[in-house]
Amino acid sequence: MALPREERSLHGHANIHVNQTTGPAIDKAESSDTIGADSEDGIEQEGQAKITTLARTLSRISQTNSGTEGLNPFLNTSDPELDPNSDQFNSRKWTKTLLHITSRDPERYPRRTAGVSFRNLNAFGYGTAADYQATVSNVWLKAAGWLRGLFGNGNKVRIDILRNFEGFVNSGEMLVVLGRPGSGCSTFLKTIAGETHGLWLDKGTDIQYQGISWDEMHSRFRGEVMYQAETEIHFPQLTAGDTLLFAAKARAPANRLPGVSRDQYATHMRDVVMAMLGLTHTMNTLVGNEFIRGVSGGERKRVSIAETTLCGSPLQCWDNSTRGLDSSTALEFVKNLRLSTDYTGSTAIVAIYQASQAIYDVFDKVIVLYEGRQIYFGRARDAKRFFIEMGFDCPERQTTGDFLTSLTSPTERLVRKGYEHLVPRTPDEFAARWRDSLERKQLLADIEAFQNEFPLGGSKKEEFSRSRAAEKAKNTRASSPYTLSYSMQIKLCLQRGFLRLKGDMSMTLSTVIGNSILALIISSVFYNLNETTDSYFSRGALLFFAILLNAFASALEMLTLWQQRPIVEKHDKYALYHPSAEAISSLIVDLPAKAPVSIVFNLILYFMTNLRRTPGHFFVFYLFSVTTTLTMSNVFRWIAAVSRSLAQAEVPASIFMMILMIYTGFTIPVRDMHPWFRWLNYINPIAYSFESLMINEFAGRKFHCATYVPSGPGYDNAPLDSKICSGKGAVAGQDYIDGDRYLEVAFEYYPSHLWRNFGILLGFLFFSLVAYIVASELVRAKPSKGEILVFPRGKIPAFAKKVHREADPEDVLTSEKLKVGSEQDDHVGAIVKQTSIFHWQDVCYDIKIKGQDRRILDHVDGWVKPGTLTALMGVTGAGKTSLLDVLANRVTMGVITGEMLVDGRMRDDSFQRKTGYVQQQDLHLETSTVREALIFSALLRQPASTPRKEKLAYVEEVIKMLNMEEYAEAVVGVLGEGLNVEQRKRLTIGVEIAAKPDLLLFFDEPTSGLDSQTAWSICSLMRKLVDHGQAILCTIHQPSAILMQQFDRLLFLAKGGKTVYFGDLGPNMRTLIKYFEDKGSPKCPPNANPAEWMLEVIGAAPGSRADQDWSDVWKHSRERAQVQQELLQMKQELLQRPQPPRTAGYGEFAMPLWAQFFICLQRVFQQYWRCPSYIYAKAAMCIIPPLFIGFTFWREPTSIQGMQNEMFSIFMLLVIFPNLVQQMMPYFAMQRSLYEVRERPSKAYSWKAFMLASIVVELPWNMLMAVPAYFCWYYPIGLFRNAYPTDSVTERGGTMFLLVLIFMLFTSTFSSMMIAGIDHPETASNIAQLMFSMCLIFCGVLASPDVLPRFWIFMWRASPFSYLVGSVLAVGIAGAPVHCSDIEVLHIPPPGGQNCSGYLEAFTTMAKSTLLNPEADSDCQVCSLSTTDQFLAGVHIKYSELWRNVGILFVYIVFNTVAAVFLYWLVRVPKKRALKKAKKE
Repeated sequence: MALPREERSLHGHANIHVNQTTGPAIDKAESSDTIGADSEDGIEQEGQAKITTLARTLSRISQTNSGTEGLNPFLNTSDPELDPNSDQFNSRKWTKTLLHITSRDPERYPRRTAGVSFRNLNAFGYGTAADYQATVSNVWLKAAGWLRGLFGNGNKVRIDILRNFEGFVNSGEMLVVLGRPGSGCSTFLKTIAGETHGLWLDKGTDIQYQGISWDEMHSRFRGEVMYQAETEIHFPQLTAGDTLLFAAKARAPANRLPGVSRDQYATHMRDVVMAMLGLTHTMNTLVGNEFIRGVSGGERKRVSIAETTLCGSPLQCWDNSTRGLDSSTALEFVKNLRLSTDYTGSTAIVAIYQASQAIYDVFDKVIVLYEGRQIYFGRARDAKRFFIEMGFDCPERQTTGDFLTSLTSPTERLVRKGYEHLVPRTPDEFAARWRDSLERKQLLADIEAFQNEFPLGGSKKEEFSRSRAAEKAKNTRASSPYTLSYSMQIKLCLQRGFLRLKGDMSMTLSTVIGNSILALIISSVFYNLNETTDSYFSRGALLFFAILLNAFASALEMLTLWQQRPIVEKHDKYALYHPSAEAISSLIVDLPAKAPVSIVFNLILYFMTNLRRTPGHFFVFYLFSVTTTLTMSNVFRWIAAVSRSLAQAEVPASIFMMILMIYTGFTIPVRDMHPWFRWLNYINPIAYSFESLMINEFAGRKFHCATYVPSGPGYDNAPLDSKICSGKGAVAGQDYIDGDRYLEVAFEYYPSHLWRNFGILLGFLFFSLVAYIVASELVRAKPSKGEILVFPRGKIPAFAKKVHREADPEDVLTSEKLKVGSEQDDHVGAIVKQTSIFHWQDVCYDIKIKGQDRRILDHVDGWVKPGTLTALMGVTGAGKTSLLDVLANRVTMGVITGEMLVDGRMRDDSFQRKTGYVQQQDLHLETSTVREALIFSALLRQPASTPRKEKLAYVEEVIKMLNMEEYAEAVVGVLGEGLNVEQRKRLTIGVEIAAKPDLLLFFDEPTSGLDSQTAWSICSLMRKLVDHGQAILCTIHQPSAILMQQFDRLLFLAKGGKTVYFGDLGPNMRTLIKYFEDKGSPKCPPNANPAEWMLEVIGAAPGSRADQDWSDVWKHSRERAQVQQELLQMKQELLQRPQPPRTAGYGEFAMPLWAQFFICLQRVFQQYWRCPSYIYAKAAMCIIPPLFIGFTFWREPTSIQGMQNEMFSIFMLLVIFPNLVQQMMPYFAMQRSLYEVRERPSKAYSWKAFMLASIVVELPWNMLMAVPAYFCWYYPIGLFRNAYPTDSVTERGGTMFLLVLIFMLFTSTFSSMMIAGIDHPETASNIAQLMFSMCLIFCGVLASPDVLPRFWIFMWRASPFSYLVGSVLAVGIAGAPVHCSDIEVLHIPPPGGQNCSGYLEAFTTMAKSTLLNPEADSDCQVCSLSTTDQFLAGVHIKYSELWRNVGILFVYIVFNTVAAVFLYWLVRVPKKRALKKAKKE
């Protein structure tokens, strides 16, 4: 109800501006005529100054005054009505008190309001009403079209969304925006609020905010006009109290009441808003999300409302903010807005679907939209009369809001007799009738007067600027839209960051534990390295590993940044803080988390492995490691900030990481880098760190020689001058290798570069830091498109193809968004008439919450008979959905007692399959079309005995029955690019009806979030089904009186799952009303909505109190006794019915397992084909990295370093493994959530069919990807040349392809095994990464089996990569001669009088080395290897074991598959035993 006019005028003409107040009830105060501020009536300036001083003195005195009007509610809580933490808190009194104090000092609290006027408002976008779906085959055509569009040659079509809107809303007024989804309500609100991404405004568009232009309001004064979207985006790890305290602090003004600190102000304001919105009890509850348990959905919606409220903008645009709230809470929200506008002069523009009469009456003005046209703007109380005079009729008990919206639906508007040919019918006719009306002429005159009163740049703008300036903290720029200074913003974001860290320590702890384990494993592999030349390679490998793990420790930060990005962008629009302030604070917050990870990892790694054990060298190692971690953290954050979608960031980041890894300088030394890629080493920060770590470890040290050349029998007495140490950098006659020389010869590293590199690293650190901060401030995420339908190519219906190349923009209808046909043709004849009665008695449901038993349902009775529509209602949290789940046998935890019977008998295995359950969430596979989704349901859920042809024919009947013919071929897609909300809801219902349920249909909140017309159409559809013999039980909240008349019976639950009423509703709900009135409730007013009246009677509406316990009244009532009696009678009579013989139809599933598997497999293949982004991302990972590796290791020679490089090229090829695994997981998780939430409870198909289909679908794609991976890698490296000596080029080429194929198959099945039992792809990715690292460490490349401690030998044998690397290396290089490079040749002076052959022949024969100059008598040149087989033997690889290894790899693939199926069964398949045990207990 609107407030009484006399009360509203109390402050309705007072020029007060209360900075302290916010949004509903607490916004920036103002109205029109100043209280005591009319200083023009001859008061001299001196006198005025005295008055001001006196007012301030009085204000301060009043704070200690005993009268409540003078109490400062921020400091004095003696009056419980002013204390938000008291049960007696009165928001109206609080607001009046605050206004009373601030109105005395208008100079300290200058006024600020923002009414709005708009003329010639035209908004448009580009695109078409329908698009074709991208697939693997046609994505190139789409790309070509996109390129044409980029160069201006595309056929972009202008689509007008809003046309010729005009109106004005004074400060202190409320405007309700009415229209069906797609009519432009959200676009209108966004345009007023300045959120026009992807939208364009015509040049003539004139929007003014009381003297402030549109451009200036949304730049300098951003945050003063606010848009609150339908969706709830918050940090799930924060409590509701902390979330709201942050918003309160971010907008806390500088001109607070005297003596009130910023923290006191923010805390009090937070408490006030939470008390007003009924959120006080959630103060310490996490906000949560779909993964983290937190507040309920309705409470989360109220947290969003509270956040916007606390931001305190003078003009607020609320987009369907009552969605998900019950009618009483929605009314309370709108009343709070009214309180705010009345007392503080704020302006509210609200789009509401399903507005009750009580809600509608609160508003001053209304605007009605019809497909982008304005068909009315004016006073809310005059709108109904305007259209009735036009010739339309409003049915009895239909709310004004529903009546106005119904006018925009041809099938639902009612025309008075005699006006059939006089009323407008099309959107254009309605708009024309409005344009020619007297009301519009008056409106234009009012707008003119409004704009003359507040000219652009006039005194009102100055007042607005002064008021805003008074709120801003010191050191804040005059033109800044933010209230806090930049340093204060960083400090505030820091506080929130640490709270988030505290709220979710799991990530930090798991990283510390994971890295500690990894450090222990790596350290034990390289445990206590000896200080001889034998440890050279191991030390290099260890430092390589250490620097990479330090560098890539921050890679997952990209994911975290993307999760918080929508929240940061929302807060930026609210002008709470700079995105860059959050970026800086998140860097600082991460430091304490990074510190323990870094310290633990590096300490363990450094000292366990016997790296250079002096304090100085350790600190140099640690300094470079930490600096590298911070530098790479900034780089990854920069990549995330620059990318406009997560998918855009992932593949480049993976390839970037691989490039950094290869060009670090270890896998391919600088001297061996090819000129075309050498520059990559220069721009690689990790390369500089690695060089410094190598210098730190080797420079200034001498390593004792482990092996001499020559050695062995006959050489023990040879002089040292005629021996040389085996290794790079050795000098004949020395029993050591100098570390400096080794660095120079092997890597071209010089000790003088140590601190030069640190300077370069700092340069990278600061450059990447600045780049990240700038990118986070400037780059915005991808805005969503307008609503369009998507069809498979070649199936776009003709009416959706219209491309208006030469058409006037006026002719391009918004109805191109493709209306849902809603002709009520009767296609329900095919529905199976149900005969069974489902009844339940004394149903209780208990679950444990934090160790405490909690009763969710308490002795609920009822039944559903064929041909009846039963409503299930209750307050939020009464257990409505829980009752549906219990009755539908969908509960997997807790203890259930009571009887649930079908025709007097217990439910059997087929019960879930024989019932339909229309869930609240419209979950469908995004890539399938409407018809395909229905066919899938029909094929799997109708009995196997029904012929396929009959099932498909029934699907066509369902499509006609639900009026879905126009979009039957449309792709489900995502909201905005696919089906709209109503079309999705119809599809959800269709999927259940297509299953031909034999027993009944359950509907869970089918009208939630829909506009009143769509809700009516869904309820009419349910009525239609019921009239044809279906039995339906449906939960519903916020029903209008007219909707309730569709239902036959009502089951009403109070808090705690207790029954308040079960019985018939009666005509016009008289039976229900009579029950309550007979039991002592107040009379139901004739025009009231009985559903809302009932909520008030039982005390469920906010602010209402029940005068008795209505659940207790029901328990002892005559009506309940009759229900019990009827249930007993049913049980006895129905048992007498003959029971049909048990057949295959009584099984858990309708179809056999093999049929389920093939139908599921067909669907997932279709899904993959229609996900070109996934397939081409996979292809990119199998083409770009292999090609890059191929050209990095181009035509490697068969030198010792060349063979090592070839071994590393295999090692690098394995690095694409985790990226491929990570790519697969989200797609599996998407399929799984659809299966587990909707298809498994419906018993559509078995988990075995699901798992097998999900595993098998990946295999062909991965086998296909093996082809480019093989050609791009094998031939550029030149491995085929090593087969020339053995004349086996073709054979080895084929074997190599087989090995690449095995690698791809292993990757695929490994991914399935990892994700099978784990909820989140991120967690599964982390575990997969750890296992991958283990396999890589123990595969024999970085540490050969000879180096491994005995304890770890089993890991070398267990690692699948040992067999893969062994096989690939054997096929790639076995049987070829070795040609040492110049730096690998050992130069040995022979003893006097001997030539090289005489001196070294025995050694070369024994060691199978090659003497390059046998006849020379000085400087003998020895190549320590003669064939590649010797190199292979050094790493325990034999060509002869090739096929054994291939066999073992196939065993791993089979093991992965079996393990995936087993893990899914173990972790995710509900076990019936567990529930039965619970029942027994």
